[in-house]
Amino acid sequence: MVSQTAAPPAPVDTASTALLPVYEPGELAALAARHGLTVSGARPTLGAYVRQLWGRRHFITAFATAKLTAQYSQAKLGQIWQIMTPLLNATVYYFIFGVLMNTKHGVPDYVPFLVTGVFIWTFTASSITAGTRAISGNTGLVRALHFPRASLPIALAIQQLQQLLFSLGALTLILLVFGQYPQPSWLLAIPALTLQALFNTGLSMVMARLAAKTPDIAQLTPFILRTWMYASGVMWSLDTLLSGDRVPRLVLLALECNPAAVYIDLMRYALIDSFSGTQLPPHVWAVATGWALVCGVGGFVYFWKAEERYGRG
Repeated sequence: MVSQTAAPPAPVDTASTALLPVYEPGELAALAARHGLTVSGARPTLGAYVRQLWGRRHFITAFATAKLTAQYSQAKLGQIWQIMTPLLNATVYYFIFGVLMNTKHGVPDYVPFLVTGVFIWTFTASSITAGTRAISGNTGLVRALHFPRASLPIALAIQQLQQLLFSLGALTLILLVFGQYPQPSWLLAIPALTLQALFNTGLSMVMARLAAKTPDIAQLTPFILRTWMYASGVMWSLDTLLSGDRVPRLVLLALECNPAAVYIDLMRYALIDSFSGTQLPPHVWAVATGWALVCGVGGFVYFWKAEERYGRG
């Protein structure tokens, strides 16, 4: 039997090792900078980050379309559920709130009023919900590939916009059935939806960062959204509810500036003849633009500041 012994370690050239320079940490950083080396995964400047996103614009739109196509791929009715889901919600709300609780009293054209509110609210709620899964639901993609992480919440927000645009066909049909015919005011839906989409995208990026660090946010989000929905006048008229002196002035101001209610009211004003300008909050377009800019720009910067931490344990 032949015994095997471990090979002796290779000799170390102590003379050559002694000649290697010894650097302090600050000197190493200066040496790396002198040779054009950067920290792996470091956050780029805001301007460079925007340019990277623009370079990935085709990926963002393709990712959004693929997500939209796959969303109902296992269902027999497929993409029809994009229309059926808000319609079923509107039907339930009509019987519970409109009939049983009689919130339709004093609200002309209640069905167009309700359906418009449900469709526009669903756009915001779905964008926020999708944002909570933007990073945590795509961890493998984030860890495997190098790309600006804001691509994910932006793509999911675009997916929700695509879904809304698809559903607007059903909303238009309902409006026609209930006597709401196209008017020049319908063109106001374009800037209203543009501002809402910017607001939703910014909020989606905020939720993406929060949920990436604290996954429990995704469990809490449905309760927050349900409370927000009730305060946004989806099923009832806030203008009628807040008439008189029953509500403190501070609460009234908060409800009037509620961004979800503002975008819902703008769409109702654009599409429903009986919803007049007197039912809109003061300076409604300024409020809608302010919310879009604050959330859109602020949410983007807030997400970018944690760029180097996404996907790390």
